[in-house]
Amino acid sequence: MRYPEEFIGPMREELTRLGVIETRTPQAVNEILKPGNGTVMMVINSMCGCAAGRARPGIARALKHSVLPDKVATVFAGADMEATALVRDYLKDYPPSSPSVAIFRDGKPVFMLHRHQIENREAHEIAQSLTEAFDEYCVRQTK
Repeated sequence: MRYPEEFIGPMREELTRLGVIETRTPQAVNEILKPGNGTVMMVINSMCGCAAGRARPGIARALKHSVLPDKVATVFAGADMEATALVRDYLKDYPPSSPSVAIFRDGKPVFMLHRHQIENREAHEIAQSLTEAFDEYCVRQTK
């Protein structure tokens, strides 16, 4: 059963208002993760408390960094079922985890931040992990 949109809408908006692209369908996932798109940060969003209090605020902080992925996208676990399943297929070498954040380079995962690396850390620590990954894997400079 999918989460009701009236419950998760505000949780989606926490990311979309930052410019994060929603990929609610398998077609949208394939389009954003296809080779040639450079670096893509994919957020597997979730209803849980660690997504609300840690992951999404950490992502918001990280997106203020001077080096960013070429694109940032999201699926919502428990709502975008088929899209989330496809993202997890792209991440087949990693155990399923939500919330989580992956960075892809030309369609291949190069970095993964799992739920267990989120749930006991503060937002600024999550942001630091992400910005370190941006510095290592991404090249797009912001102003």
